Amino acid sequence: MRMTSPSKIMLIACGSFSPPTPMHFRMFEIARDYFEQIGSASVVGGIISPVHDSYGKNGLVSATHRCNMIKIGLQSSDWIRLSEWETQQEEWTRTRLTLQYHQNCINSFLKDANSTNDQHIPSWIPEGLKKTASQVQLKLLCGADLLESFATPGLWKDEDIEAIVGQHGIVVISRAGSNAEQFIFNSDLLSRYRRNITIVTNWITNDVSSTLVRRLLNRGMSVKYLLDDYLIEYIKKHALYGTSNTDDLISISNAVLMS
Repeated sequence: MRMTSPSKIMLIACGSFSPPTPMHFRMFEIARDYFEQIGSASVVGGIISPVHDSYGKNGLVSATHRCNMIKIGLQSSDWIRLSEWETQQEEWTRTRLTLQYHQNCINSFLKDANSTNDQHIPSWIPEGLKKTASQVQLKLLCGADLLESFATPGLWKDEDIEAIVGQHGIVVISRAGSNAEQFIFNSDLLSRYRRNITIVTNWITNDVSSTLVRRLLNRGMSVKYLLDDYLIEYIKKHALYGTSNTDDLISISNAVLMS
């Protein structure tokens, strides 16, 4: 029996990322491991797309700071990249449109085989993508809380949910003990596109959220070991989330060099 090669996919996570936590990045690794283990798809890239400032969520600092913090958090990653497209629009963009934009860019890039002008290639496009794939499907990567938010009245339009799940597909990182399957079963819309929903269980519990980090910072409490040290330094340097900008902060990079 002839084996078929796995499909190529890219993962995109949309959200506030204010601030980005290790779990925001860890989701990508969990999802990629899952697809590699079952052999159904090859993950060729990951995208983090922070929301526009006009989203107006509590605790949302400027896109400039959020993008800088994401870059700090991704310094050690060789496959997850930042897309600033949402933050550069005139206003908040619905998730459906964000996925469509990035999928269209991927399609155009792969079709334009003769293009040698790197100026128009988005920085989030993986290097060597044309050599490894002729077609790539973009999927929304999210936690179970986003999946369950589909049931919140007035939060999502049915046509948007149908486009996201039906045209792209979603990868849900669910915690042990949660019941994403039951939630999908209870939704006629989601059940219709069940084959486009991948549920991946995260067996290592991590409840550190951006909300919790902001609360600790605002109360002057330590977030060491909850965030990257360089990210903590950035937050304090720019007095974000109620922290104080002290002049006597010692650069962590210098401390590392001296050790």
